[in-house]
This record gives sequence, C-alpha cells and structure tokens, in this order.
Amino acid sequence: MTPAAIAIVLAGGSGERLGERTPKAFVALGGRPLLVHAALAALACPAIGSIVVAAPEGLEDLAHAMLEGVGAHAVVTGGATRQGSVRAALEVVPPEAEAIVCHDAARPFARPELFTAVLSALQDADGAVPVLPVPDTVKRVRGGIVLGTESREELALAQTPQAFSASALREAHRRAVEAGVDLTDDAAVLEWAGFRVRAIPGDPANFKITTPDDLARAELHAGDLARG
Repeated sequence: MTPAAIAIVLAGGSGERLGERTPKAFVALGGRPLLVHAALAALACPAIGSIVVAAPEGLEDLAHAMLEGVGAHAVVTGGATRQGSVRAALEVVPPEAEAIVCHDAARPFARPELFTAVLSALQDADGAVPVLPVPDTVKRVRGGIVLGTESREELALAQTPQAFSASALREAHRRAVEAGVDLTDDAAVLEWAGFRVRAIPGDPANFKITTPDDLARAELHAGDLARG
C-alpha cells in the first residue's frame, strides 16, 4: 500500500448530454450529488488522506458547500480540458504526497477497494488503471465504411480511479505542456511520456454517468444498494 495519497476528483463535466442544466457532478443520485458519492468513496480508502476537487468556474463555493462534513478537501477552478483541470489540482497537492489518484465525479459507484487496488499496483509501476474486457466485436470505421475488424485480445475499456506516482504524474504533465499534447485520459498522459502503467481488473458496476439512460440505470443500482 502506498501511503500519503491524495485523490483528485474531476467535477468539470457539463450536464448537456445528461439533459441537465447544471454540471454533471452536481446532479443528485439517491439524494446526494454525484460529487459527494465520489468523494466519500475516495476518502473511505485508508491510504487517501484528502481530496482536491476541480470544479467548474463559478461553482467552486457550491462544491465546497456540498463537501462540508464529508472530509478533508480543497476546491480549485478546473481548466478548459481534463489535463488543465488535473494541472490546476496539482498546484495545491502537498509536495509530500507520494501518490495521486484521479477519479471522475461521474463514477459514483467506485468502491473504496478499487482505490486501494490501484494504489497497491504502484509497487512496480508508475501508474495503474482499472480496465474491463471489450465484450463486443470491434470494427474500425471511416466515413461509414468498415475498414477492418480489430482483435479484442489486447483491447480494454479504461475506468477511474487511476493511481499514479506523484512525481511521475507531475513530470508527465510537464512534458505534455511543453509538447502541446492534450489527452482525455489521465493514464494516457503517462503512457505518452513513456512511464510504466499497469492495468488491473475493473468493476462493471463502476460505470460512468453520461446520458439520461445512464442516470436511470444509476438510480436503479443505487436503490438496489440501499436495499442491500
């Protein structure tokens, strides 16, 4: 187990595809905002001491108010991109933090054990990402025409939380800024920079809420969890 870990919770996604006027992280699920679900899961991991939330500009105070009483946290203004939001959060992560976990607020069902698992995987890697196997046949398509069928053996679907050596994450982002590279996945930044990233088994229940159908599914799942 890697000690002294900090979790960055990315809460800057819009609610457009969800059909909501408010940003996705502030949408309620089972009576709690998605942001609170994600924060509680992270802080329930024994190795994580506090969280940093990257919130949409202008909603920092709302994020802070939602997290009152949840646990140790800081709120920063997120960037225009995911990488920008992570970099903003890194500015307030204490230098003594040995590991950093990046997690989507839109994944409210990440179990504390998954946070523990990705942190444990850092014993022999610079980063760790939970993945699921690809269940369907994958076609490569361009302009509506199938160009080929891809082998699924080496393909996987990435989830968060993703854990990183703090020094490796900072260095990868520094190199990405210098090169003008902007990627949409935290582990991809380390992969691009040449660091070693380990894949561990993900959790099918740890799905991301993006569309109204996802939210309806999440409400059903939350109800099942509440009933035990």
